[in-house]
Amino acid sequence: MRQASRDIKVELGDRSYLIRIGRGVRPGEWLRETGARKALIVSDSNVDAIYGADMETHLRGLAMDTARCVVPPGELSKSVPMLEKIYHSALAAGLDRASAMVALGGGVVGDLAGFAAATYLRGIRLVQVPTSLLAMVDSSVGGKTGINLAEGKNLVGAFYQPSEVCADMDTLGTLPAREYVSGLAEVVKYGVIWDGMLFRRLEREAGKLLARDTDATGEIVARCCEIKAEIVGVDELEAGMRALLNFGHTLGHALEQAAGYGALLHGEAVAIGMVFAAEVSAAKRGLPAAERDRIRALIEALGLPAGVSGDSGPSWGALRGAMSADKKSRGSRPRFVLADAIGKAAFGCEVEEEILEEAYAKIVR
Repeated sequence: MRQASRDIKVELGDRSYLIRIGRGVRPGEWLRETGARKALIVSDSNVDAIYGADMETHLRGLAMDTARCVVPPGELSKSVPMLEKIYHSALAAGLDRASAMVALGGGVVGDLAGFAAATYLRGIRLVQVPTSLLAMVDSSVGGKTGINLAEGKNLVGAFYQPSEVCADMDTLGTLPAREYVSGLAEVVKYGVIWDGMLFRRLEREAGKLLARDTDATGEIVARCCEIKAEIVGVDELEAGMRALLNFGHTLGHALEQAAGYGALLHGEAVAIGMVFAAEVSAAKRGLPAAERDRIRALIEALGLPAGVSGDSGPSWGALRGAMSADKKSRGSRPRFVLADAIGKAAFGCEVEEEILEEAYAKIVR
């Protein structure tokens, strides 16, 4: 089995950890060396059917007693009942405070299992093993964990850093096309908020990414993880700069809620949210029209949605109400991440209501 080709360190003092990126990456010997003798693998039914038994065999080869907990696929599993299911599975497996929880799957599993690890016995080791592109470049890194409420996404959660992140690029080969493309939205985000050269590379190599070229995709994943590691190392708890990572997410989360969790994939909603944020950025912060159009064009070139349907899409009123419950809102006024240019963004931006409504009107088709 081929091992990690690239290691990226998230610098957080005594809670620092490695993001290991490559083909055939698995949790390493360090897990056994820490004294962990038991592990619970948390996955959804789709991922478990492909990788669950293999991961269990691998961990048992490290002399660890291992059990599996399987939840339904999709955003609806980020819920209190599924959280309780993990707790009961952990107790049945005899996990103690020296044990580990292994989040094997996409962003939903990573968020859910991460929150379970943060709160079970007040915290046990967490290993993130992302199997989706979105999870590799975003949700598995940085310690954000949580579940949804009917009122909004991720309203209950904790910052809880993993002990290791293992991104096996081979798992992207079994990812459904829609899920893979959804993950590309978070990749675009890094180019807009931080790295104009990355954005230009995405424009040049859109075809390679859509074809899942392993080398090109691996390099892009590594660059995104480098950016996130740098940001998290400076602002772990989102007191400032880390908020940049929410570009496109304020409207995106509202779209997910208004459409009903699962109707839109997270990356699809974020893609629409980024087009909206680009329109707002042009009106509020002077983002050049040519760069606004490049953002939309790249999103469309990658096969992501760039707008909502005028016939079936949610009303502005419904979305505006959902945004009032966003974690970043202050006094029901949402705050936005806006772009000054591709590669440079600002966070905590308050925007006049008429600008927001006009920008939404421009993405309704």
